Amino acid sequence: MLRISNSVELADWEIELNAIRAQGAGGQNVNKVASAIHLRFDIQRSSLPPFYKERLLALGDQRITQEGVVVIKAQRFRTQEQNREDALERLRELIRDAVKQRRVRKPTKPTRAAKRKRVDAKTRKGRTKALRGKVSE
Repeated sequence: MLRISNSVELADWEIELNAIRAQGAGGQNVNKVASAIHLRFDIQRSSLPPFYKERLLALGDQRITQEGVVVIKAQRFRTQEQNREDALERLRELIRDAVKQRRVRKPTKPTRAAKRKRVDAKTRKGRTKALRGKVSE
């Protein structure tokens, strides 16, 4: 059971975890032990509320496939148990971030003083550049 929030939980059958061999350095151990975890989570088939599903599918995250399956590969740690916890935590964070309310940006306008200051700076810069021309005798 993976708890997302106070009211939302995911059952174990909804998350598919497979142990695979990790990439990278690790000596002889890396070729023998399947310590990395490959997590797959189907958004459409899950018991998440419709709001959660919509927000997750609307994300432009590379971990979500065209079919709406979240794929996470956890191989940060040397043990399978730590990588399993890491994968589940990353799934939890992905779902929480997707449903987090974003603040609406209020468009602002520059003040009159800021506009005048900008124009004055442009005028000064123009005068300086005008003095760089060829000298006529």
